Amino acid sequence: MKIFTRGSHKTWLMGLAIAGLAVVGTQTNYLESSSHREAPMIANDPQADNTDLYAFRNPHDPSKLVIIANYIPFQLPQGGPNYYFFSDDVAYDIHIKNNAETEGDDILYRFKFKTVNEDPTTFFYARLGKQNLKQTYTLSRSDNGGRSFTTVIADGAVPAYNAGPRTIQSAVGLNTNYHQELLLKGIERAATGEIAFVGAIDDPFFVDIGAIADLGNIRPTNAVDGLKCLNVHTLALNIPITLLQKDGKHPDQAKSILDSDFVLGIWASASRPKITVRESNGLIKHHGPLVQVSRLGMPLTNEVIIPIGRKDEWNAKTPYDEDKEFEQYFTNPELALYMDESQFGAAVPGLSQLRIQTNSLQQFDFRNGKPGLFPLLGSEAVKGTALDPQLFGNYLLRANAPRSVDILPIFMTGVPNLPPYQLATGKNGNPLAQGKPFVNNFLPTFGDMLRINVSTPTTPRDSPDFSSLGLLHAAVLGLTDPRFNTSTEWQNIPNMDGFPNGRRLEDDVTRIELQAVGGVVLAAIGLWYDDYTVGSPNPVTPQLVSTLSFTTGVEQNDRPLLQGFPYVAPPWNGFEDGAQCDCGDDGMPGSQNIQGMNMGLNMAPPAILMKEIETYPNPASEFTTIRYNLINDATVSMQVFDMAGRLVGSPLQNRQQRAGVHEVKIDVSKLDRGVYFATMEDSDGKKQTVKIVVAK
Repeated sequence: MKIFTRGSHKTWLMGLAIAGLAVVGTQTNYLESSSHREAPMIANDPQADNTDLYAFRNPHDPSKLVIIANYIPFQLPQGGPNYYFFSDDVAYDIHIKNNAETEGDDILYRFKFKTVNEDPTTFFYARLGKQNLKQTYTLSRSDNGGRSFTTVIADGAVPAYNAGPRTIQSAVGLNTNYHQELLLKGIERAATGEIAFVGAIDDPFFVDIGAIADLGNIRPTNAVDGLKCLNVHTLALNIPITLLQKDGKHPDQAKSILDSDFVLGIWASASRPKITVRESNGLIKHHGPLVQVSRLGMPLTNEVIIPIGRKDEWNAKTPYDEDKEFEQYFTNPELALYMDESQFGAAVPGLSQLRIQTNSLQQFDFRNGKPGLFPLLGSEAVKGTALDPQLFGNYLLRANAPRSVDILPIFMTGVPNLPPYQLATGKNGNPLAQGKPFVNNFLPTFGDMLRINVSTPTTPRDSPDFSSLGLLHAAVLGLTDPRFNTSTEWQNIPNMDGFPNGRRLEDDVTRIELQAVGGVVLAAIGLWYDDYTVGSPNPVTPQLVSTLSFTTGVEQNDRPLLQGFPYVAPPWNGFEDGAQCDCGDDGMPGSQNIQGMNMGLNMAPPAILMKEIETYPNPASEFTTIRYNLINDATVSMQVFDMAGRLVGSPLQNRQQRAGVHEVKIDVSKLDRGVYFATMEDSDGKKQTVKIVVAK
C-alpha cells in the first residue's frame, strides 16, 4: 500500500509562512471557560472549587518553577461585608509527579487555613485596626504520597481582602497600604527554598462565559470577558526546580532542552472531611477522613470534555485511578461533532472555521467514530515511531477512536519527542518520518495532569516572538521562520515553554485547545487538511488558512500582570472598582491595549473612531476595499504594514471626513502574497487595525 508521497519541503514552507502567521494576527471574539463552576456539586461549594492551574519556569529566575492554583470563582470585589476567604475545613493540595515508575504523588504541597474574628462586635470587614475573618495558613510538604508531612511555612500571612481605600488605608480601618504592606509583604519565604503567596487576586483567566454557556452562541464581533473585574483566591508557589526534579538536578544539568528526566506532571485538588454536621446554633462541624471534591490538571477537561452526567465523578477521581471509560471523551470529543458537517457542524456557526480532516492525504478520516490512523497499526510504516505497538501504538491507535492519536496524549500522557510528534519540517511529505523537535512533555503516568518539561528555556515576556498561542506558535515558527525551518536539529524555538507544555498566565488556552480539536496539531506534523492534494508542493490550502486564522477576541487579562512573583494582577477593590469597574464594551479596561502581534503596531481598542469596519474581497489579489463607519467627524489616516511591521502604503493621510460610511480602495496587486495590516488613526491618536490577506 502506498501510504505517503513526497512533496517539495522548501516550497511549501514559504507558503505556510503566509498562513501560519495568521494565527497570531486576527482579532475577533470567541471564548469559553476554564474550570469555573465546572460540575454541578462543586458549583455549590465555591470555597473548594478549583478555577485554574498554571505552571511555568520563572521568567526572571529559570532555576525555579512557578505554580499557581486558583480557587473560589466569580468573586465580586464589592461582595461585602462578608468577603471571600479560604475554608478552614478544606485541604488545598498541589500534587507533583516526577517519576512514572512510582505510584501516586511524588511530592504533595498542602495548604491549611485558620480564621479568627478580631472584632465580633461590628458588621464591617475591618475597623480600628482589627480585621474580621483574618486568615493565616500552614504550608506542608509530603514526599511519600501524603502519609506524612513536614511544615514548610507556619502562620503564613493572608492579606486582607481589598475592600476599599477607607477600609485598607484610613485610620478608622487598617491604616496601611494594600500593595506595599499587604500584598508584597504577604510573600512568605521558607527555609527550604520555597516562596509562597496566598490571597485574593484579579482572576487571570479571560473568557466569554455568557456566549459559550448559551449553547455555543459565540459572538465574534462583540465578545464580553465574563471574568472582567472579578477576583479569585490564589495559592502561588515559587519552587527551586532541584526540589521537584526526581534526582534533585538543576535544569542546567539537563542533557537537552527537552530532557525527558525533567518532565513534571502537576494537578491541584481540594478535599473536605467526609462528614458534615449542621447544628441548631448555626455552626457547622466536619469530621472524618478527607474526601476529594474538586480537581484540576489540564484546563477545560472537566468543563468541556467530560459530560455533565460524569463531572462530579471526575472531580472525585485522581489521575492515578481514573476510570478508563473517561478516555472515550478524549478519543471522540464532543466538540468535534460541532466541527463536522456530517454531524452538527452547521448548528454551531461560531466554529465554522474549524473543520477536522476527513480525507487527510486522501486516506485518513479523523471525524468521531472514524478510523483515523488505526489502519496503520502494526504496519511497517509505524515501526520506530511512537505508534509502533512495541512502544505506544496500542494506546495511541484505537479502532473507531481517531483522536486517540492527538487529543488523548495531549491531555493524558504528554507528547514525546518521537515521530510522528515532530514538526513537518524536514519530513518531505511523510508525517511518520523524522521531523523537527518542538515538544517533549511525555510522562507515561496515564491520567489528566498539566505536564511541563522544566528543561525547556523560557521565552522573555518582552520578546517580539512571545505569543499567547504558546506551543502552537512555536510550531508555526518551526515551520515557517528561516531561523528554525532550515534544520531538523534541536533548537530553542520561542514559546516552546507555552501551553500545553505547562501553562503561562498569558497563554490563550481556549483558542489553542479549540484549534487542536479542529485538527491543527495533525496538520503541524504533516497530516494536512482535506483540500490538500498529495504531491502538491504547497499544503497552504483555504482550510489550513481558515483554521490558523481562527482566533479568540478577549485575548489578555483585564489588568496588567505583576512583573515579579507572584506574577498575577492585584485584586479589584470593592469601592473604586466594583460595579464601577472601568471596562469597555469589549471587556477590557479602557487603558489597556489589545495584545496584537508584538510588532509595535500599537493596536488599541476602537474608542470612538469606528463602530463598523469590513474588508472585501479578503483574501484579495488585485484590489481590496475597506469600508468603515465613523461615529463622529474626524481627520483620518490609514497606513498598511507587512508582517514584519514595515510600512508598505499610506492610502489616507490626514483626510477630513464626516460621520458616516466611507470606503477606501487599496491596490494590492504589487504586494507579495501574505498577511498585511491596515491601521486607521484619527487626529486624537485612536486606532483600529484590520487584517488583509493577499493571495495570488
